[in-house]
Amino acid sequence: MPTVRLRAYRDLLLALVLAVVAFMPGNEMFAVVVGENRYRDADPLSVILLLAQTLPLALRRTRPAACLAVVGVAWGLYQALGYSPSSAGLGLYVALYSAGAHLARHRVRVAALVVAGYLAVSLAVHRKSFHGEPVQYLTYLMVLALCWLIGEGVRARVRAEAARRQAAEREAVADERARIARELHDVVTHHVTAMVVQAEALPFLLPDHTERVRDGLGTISTTGRAAMTDLRELLDVLHDPGSPAKDDRAPATESLETLIERARSAGQAIEFSRHGEPGTLPTGLGLALQRVVQESLTNALKHAPGRLTTVTVTHTAGAVGVSVVTAGVTGVTGRSAVGRSGSRPWARSGRGIAGMRDRVAAFGGELTAGREPDGGFAVRARLPLATART
Repeated sequence: MPTVRLRAYRDLLLALVLAVVAFMPGNEMFAVVVGENRYRDADPLSVILLLAQTLPLALRRTRPAACLAVVGVAWGLYQALGYSPSSAGLGLYVALYSAGAHLARHRVRVAALVVAGYLAVSLAVHRKSFHGEPVQYLTYLMVLALCWLIGEGVRARVRAEAARRQAAEREAVADERARIARELHDVVTHHVTAMVVQAEALPFLLPDHTERVRDGLGTISTTGRAAMTDLRELLDVLHDPGSPAKDDRAPATESLETLIERARSAGQAIEFSRHGEPGTLPTGLGLALQRVVQESLTNALKHAPGRLTTVTVTHTAGAVGVSVVTAGVTGVTGRSAVGRSGSRPWARSGRGIAGMRDRVAAFGGELTAGREPDGGFAVRARLPLATART
């Protein structure tokens, strides 16, 4: 059942209960009165006024001003005409609280009208010689004001909670957008870079290397399909950006061996080694490790095509480390015609290293990236396993 409908049913039930109690014998002990010496017996008008003090409470949330107006006028007439004390006057307390909590417009004006109406009722009661003392009227006014102020406090708390929740939602959306941006960067730069490198290499292979051209075109096709799959996964997330990312909607991960083979097929000379017992890595940590290697190989393809790149993964009891080192000009050069194309201006995005550093930091790890003495470039990261499991 929707929350709004449930609240409406509760308010209707409250109004009916107060209406029934108002006609029950002995309810005078809960009476809300101003002045003393009541003398007028019940009549049809009193019944109408009793119902008017209770039944409008069914609208106390949706129409707080109208509810307060009807209940207040009915209560004032009931007091001024001198009917016997009744618990129906409790409806005034509830109406005042509801106005303080739910009234959205003209709050000061409504509060002023309430005070003016109460003073008019007090004056009418006092003129009928019900022996009400001025201090009694003032005290009761303070009770009515307290009901309104309690509603004000609830309203302020609800508004603060709503603001906090909206801020949290905005932060979650911003985090989700940043995560998607990182994933898009990783997917697009890695796959498209491999495709571009292959495309640039093909003119140097024609017409004497038909088999290698066929292999290159196959790599472009496979890489393009992988990019489309990953982008489709990210677009699924974009359809519902406010919801937390789920494991089954995260971009697909590939084994490190697959990434390395793809980079090799693009002409990069790569040496890969793994030390220690791999075990089963947590999903998030495994993705972070994979993205570090992926981004590092992408940078090697873009900025140092053909140079030897050494990938080393080390598993220990408390952490997993990875280093991706690309040799400088004095290092070993792989056999690829791509190496002749040199540095590509389109390849300089500046987001890759920052994205890797953010991923590693999310697991309490550290990442360093910089030039080596031989002019090469190295990326080294350490991801603690304890942080990933907690």
